[in-house]
Amino acid sequence: MRPAHMMGFTDAVKTCMQKSFTLQGRASRSEYWWFALFMFLAQIVLFAVDMSLGTPLSILVFAAIPAAFCAIVRRLHDLGKSGWWYLIILIPLLGVFIVLFWFVSEGEDVANYYG
Repeated sequence: MRPAHMMGFTDAVKTCMQKSFTLQGRASRSEYWWFALFMFLAQIVLFAVDMSLGTPLSILVFAAIPAAFCAIVRRLHDLGKSGWWYLIILIPLLGVFIVLFWFVSEGEDVANYYG
């Protein structure tokens, strides 16, 4: 069952990093979107450091790819969908809108197949 409270920024980042290789369970909207914001900000900061120092620090973002992927799958689980549904994003334009709609939608209040 999903958490009853909204997750904060630091809790979301900590949870997603701890569950970097965990596809089981669910991720609430707040958990997913706070972590997405963290990933976005980390990319900007690392890119800025790369440009100013000439170092390839932005490759560190690749280390967080498993955490991001697992957060996506767990977000879909919160909606009662299999992680395989993320492949719908491969449909040009339409897939992006469908996934975005799902990710801003509220998850299921009751326990589902995924937790």
